Amino acid sequence: MKKQLKLTLLSCLLSIPAITQAGPKDDIYRKGWIDFNKNGKMDIYEDPSAPIEERVKDLLSQMNMDEKTCQMATLYGSGRVLADALPTEKWKSEIWKDGIGNIDEEHNGLGKFGSEYAFPYAKHVKAIHDIQRWFVEETRLGIPVDFTNEGIRGVCHEKATFFPAQCGQGSTWNKELIARIGEVEAKEATALGYTNIYSPILDIAQDPRWGRAVECYGEDPYLVGQLGKQMIQSLQKHKLVATPKHFAVYSIPVGGRDGGTRTDPHVAPREMRTLYLEPFRVAFQEAGALGVMSSYNDYDGEPITGSYRFLTQILRQEWGFKGYVVSDSEAVEFISNKHKVADTYEDGIAQAVNAGLNIRTHFTPPADFILPLRKAVDNGKISQETLDKRVAEILRIKFRLGLFDNPYRGNGKQAEQIVHSKEHQAVSLEAARQSLVLLKNETNLLPLSKSIRSIAVIGPNANEQTQLICRYGPANAPIKTVYQGIKELLPHTEVIYKKGCDIIDPHFPESEILDFPKTAEEVQLMEEAIRAAKQAEVVVMVLGGNELTVREDRSRTSLNLPGRQEELLKAVCATGKPI
Repeated sequence: MKKQLKLTLLSCLLSIPAITQAGPKDDIYRKGWIDFNKNGKMDIYEDPSAPIEERVKDLLSQMNMDEKTCQMATLYGSGRVLADALPTEKWKSEIWKDGIGNIDEEHNGLGKFGSEYAFPYAKHVKAIHDIQRWFVEETRLGIPVDFTNEGIRGVCHEKATFFPAQCGQGSTWNKELIARIGEVEAKEATALGYTNIYSPILDIAQDPRWGRAVECYGEDPYLVGQLGKQMIQSLQKHKLVATPKHFAVYSIPVGGRDGGTRTDPHVAPREMRTLYLEPFRVAFQEAGALGVMSSYNDYDGEPITGSYRFLTQILRQEWGFKGYVVSDSEAVEFISNKHKVADTYEDGIAQAVNAGLNIRTHFTPPADFILPLRKAVDNGKISQETLDKRVAEILRIKFRLGLFDNPYRGNGKQAEQIVHSKEHQAVSLEAARQSLVLLKNETNLLPLSKSIRSIAVIGPNANEQTQLICRYGPANAPIKTVYQGIKELLPHTEVIYKKGCDIIDPHFPESEILDFPKTAEEVQLMEEAIRAAKQAEVVVMVLGGNELTVREDRSRTSLNLPGRQEELLKAVCATGKPI
């Protein structure tokens, strides 16, 4: 009898379908679909032919609290937060063992690893695939990652095609050219494996003292909206998400200053709507942008990232936005620690999520946000319905991107052929030419004659490379300076370079208001430049600002040339040479 019972039990065990047992990881890749949850059958969310809404609903129904909250955070790459270059065994004990919403700037040439995994491009694509494979194969539901990156003047990647700043692009007044820039960026980003580009910037720049004016298309909302529309359409045509920024009313800091003054922008409701919001309306209603970055400022005493009015009523209900909202860095933290409208960080998180935020981004571990987010849900500050809605909005974009049909985006061989290709460099050159603004051509000095025997190239930007590379554009871009370019164009002309002075002096920014005596080194630099000018037939002066004076957190008190540059200009003009 016992023998018969054992045989019966064995027979029952053998009859249990094999789908309850996880097989080798390669087994999840089936013909035409991927078994993301490793259960041996095609669930609705794994079915490429199923409607997206049904796939989202099915996946959401299978997710637990930990998996949902992990989708609402960014993991910063390149050694900034994600310390490992590639997946390790300890990842199974990290908070992202349950997945992650997106990974930003992974192996793009910046951060701790520099160029190691950014170039050659085939190595970068393999690294991106290895990381994606870990999330697909090692997490319970296999939800793919959205790989995000910056891209306001070319995709932010090692030696990608470099374009003029957005203020230069705006100076072209050429919608077709902006569309071509977007095409180049989209092709390079796609080949490199990125799926979401934080571009364009749709802030209008009406106070030129503001350090980020250089990143804006201009001061006119119509121009900004129309050029931004071209960029968005070009990016999303290649199955990327375009994430315009910074929504909203961001570009009017008090007194043109950035940083610690990011509160209380003085903008009337009518101006707020017709000037500062209009380019974003165009982005969502006309261009169909699927991403947006919420800004860290407030408006009328209400932080934008915690504003139901801005993130839900205006963005989704009025404009019909269909994508997900990612915060600017530290925008969530600012709700409690800067704007002081929430008593605790947990309360600030609840305010942001209830307002409409989907993903928090900051240069700190995602656990810093995810754990208090879970507490906020447990404490009833965020309803399960709201949590599900926010996560569904993220998943919907991942399905629209096709990540559940092919999570391994990018092609190393293709990237080697097209990133910074001759064709793309030609578009960059055309954009640079059209971005130039000639204010005056006194006595028709231009164009210069090639028969000139000597030229003095003077100024702190004449041979600058490092400080002319934007943090939000291609990393380690190959820069040809003005001095180098003139030497190449005039091989039979004596071309003399003298710096003349630094971009800023040792007392900057106090020297914008107060006078300070020059140091001995400053005196020597200026005297050398004056002598060079006297010896040359023509002088080319390259002055202005760079990353030391014009960027995020680099606002000015005036528009005068910084440092000793104006004094240098006057001294060279006094030589009487054509400039």
